[in-house]
Amino acid sequence: MTQLLLPIIYLAFISLGLPDGLLGAAWPSMYPQFQAPVSYAGIISMIIALGTIFSSLQSDRLTRALGTGRVTAFSVALTAAALFGFSVSGQFWQLCLWAIPYGLGAGSVDAALNNYVALHYKSWHMSWLHCMWGIGATLGPYVMGYALTGEGGWHTGYRLVGAMQIVLTAILFFSLPLWKGRRGQNGAAAADAGAERENAGEEKALPQEGGRVLSLREIFGIPGAREVMLCFFCYCALEQTVGLWAGSYLNLHTGFSAEEAAGYASMFFIGITVGRGLSGFLTIKFNDTQMIRLGQMIIGAGVIVLLFFGGRPLALAGFILIGLGCAPVYPCIIHSTPEHFGAERSQAVIGVQMASAYVGTCLMPPVFGLLASRISVSLLPVYLLAILVLMFFMHERLVRKTGSQAAAVLSDDQK
Repeated sequence: MTQLLLPIIYLAFISLGLPDGLLGAAWPSMYPQFQAPVSYAGIISMIIALGTIFSSLQSDRLTRALGTGRVTAFSVALTAAALFGFSVSGQFWQLCLWAIPYGLGAGSVDAALNNYVALHYKSWHMSWLHCMWGIGATLGPYVMGYALTGEGGWHTGYRLVGAMQIVLTAILFFSLPLWKGRRGQNGAAAADAGAERENAGEEKALPQEGGRVLSLREIFGIPGAREVMLCFFCYCALEQTVGLWAGSYLNLHTGFSAEEAAGYASMFFIGITVGRGLSGFLTIKFNDTQMIRLGQMIIGAGVIVLLFFGGRPLALAGFILIGLGCAPVYPCIIHSTPEHFGAERSQAVIGVQMASAYVGTCLMPPVFGLLASRISVSLLPVYLLAILVLMFFMHERLVRKTGSQAAAVLSDDQK
């Protein structure tokens, strides 16, 4: 029966991606009906992000109290309720109200699932699972686009995705015995030793459910915690900045038409999705640290292409390279967390990593927007290079600070 759990986790990662692109796809049709300025999408997005940051920071407490299976099921149910709330909203303030559970449902499940996979499965599953997230993030806007061509409009789009979330919620609640079947001696979600060796290929010392929850001050005091937070901040800042501004760069700096730029900007996301599929195979041979360094090198190559060879054809190649380079970084940083910090503290550290990620996502793209409006959008490669350099040094400091500890964890696991 425990063989069924991994496909369910794959479905859960698709579910994580489904709601992410809905607001951007639906907003051009939504804001005239609410008689709101187009910029008000930023308010909703910020509320969602703040809820996600808060629930990410609470993930350690929730997971210890409820277990990963229940946190996942309840969080997806909360997101489904928020999507249906969006679909029946008639005023802007109602959207803001429903944005609260929308964000709260995303953060804790993201941190809990990522930690679970990091503890129980090898790195290639983490890469492929995040590839599934990319499929979900791509599918959501397509569902919304289909709904917008019908009579129901964006209301139907939110209901359709909400219905998908409800189906997954039911599957997750029925699967709760499978999660319990993987609980270790301390009550945390863990496979029995035989299944763990066979299915995940690795054993880790597992955290105690109901154990003491670390405070933020204690987490910040862990060697390497600040470095991994900054590393994650930089990665998500870089990814989100490219995702938001690639189209504008191609249009205003490279000379593509607005329609061409909008289409070609998707090359970056295609690079990430395809790259994560390929990364799953590469992680069979290379470890997480090597994959992160490889990804950073490929990102650097893409940035250099934009910086020095940013003509029309090569600009597209630059963004594809950046997407391919981004592919292994996010999943491999998460997967390496138990090795750097120990399984007992991994959920707490992943929670603050996720919070740092959302801060980077919220803060850094608007900062570049100010630079682009006051100076030039052509500064995008320089901006990305600065973030990449900081990310590189933070990751190298993390490896140096936690290298001996990671080795000790691996040694303990092999006993």
